[in-house]
Amino acid sequence: MSIRFDDRVAIVTGAGGGLGREYALELARRGAKVVVNDLGGDRTGTGASDAAQKVVEEIEAAGGQAMANGASVTEYDQMVEMVARAKDKWGGVHILLNNAGVLRDKTFAKMEPADFAFVVNVHLIGSANATKAAWETMREQNYGRILMTASSTGLFGNFGQANYGAAKLGLAGLTKTLYLEGAKNNIKVNTIAPVAGTRMTEDLFPEAAFQAFAPEKVVPAALYLVSEDAPTNQIVGAGAGVFQASYVTLTPGKLLTGDDLSPEGVAKYWAEITDRSGEIVPDSGAGQSMLIGKKLAGG
Repeated sequence: MSIRFDDRVAIVTGAGGGLGREYALELARRGAKVVVNDLGGDRTGTGASDAAQKVVEEIEAAGGQAMANGASVTEYDQMVEMVARAKDKWGGVHILLNNAGVLRDKTFAKMEPADFAFVVNVHLIGSANATKAAWETMREQNYGRILMTASSTGLFGNFGQANYGAAKLGLAGLTKTLYLEGAKNNIKVNTIAPVAGTRMTEDLFPEAAFQAFAPEKVVPAALYLVSEDAPTNQIVGAGAGVFQASYVTLTPGKLLTGDDLSPEGVAKYWAEITDRSGEIVPDSGAGQSMLIGKKLAGG
């Protein structure tokens, strides 16, 4: 079965290079009309260029349809205008890949609050802005596919990236609520945690690894997660052609009563509290309360 995007309109943020560019090119090859959004700045979020227009020219040269957009994801009004332009030209917006991002790495001890806020604003608030701008259109269409971009840093931590990690785990959390709120309107929301050799990571990889982790090797997961038959509420790792699933789990836990209902009791039963035997993957936040209720009922 071939996955196609004919008659679909896709927006890809941060699509002037790296992963976003590869997403945009492959979506167009498979029939989508693509809004290529990029400010054209460097990886710290400064400067500007015509990167988005160059990707549009690549798409058009190959026979596809695309438009460039230089709006900032941090400006909600600009995101609203971007969606409106796509609707005016092509009649709707069906797919959104939230890919725009920046890096301002330092240890937390040396990081300025402004650099923490800026990175969170671009990644987390920026993705929320773009998603909110497209949300009502997707509800009206009874169709939407949204992809958030998390990171192994957000899921598991990485030295020197407190701002980036906080934003990225926030995006996984945003997915977990939006998939619930969008379900009745056939809006599926997923998270990808890519590992790719791009300008964001070029000084972090040895040359051989940089080539092995080419961004196009992430594309298959991203496009599946925004396809017609996509799953929803998934966290998918992708890098170098390897694809993984990541989960937020909950252990059965331990009911403490009497004298054990104390810090000392938590310490005493810590091994049982953290025992992963029988852990679950809740479908929503209510899963935690339900598991507690089961314990109270003697289960």
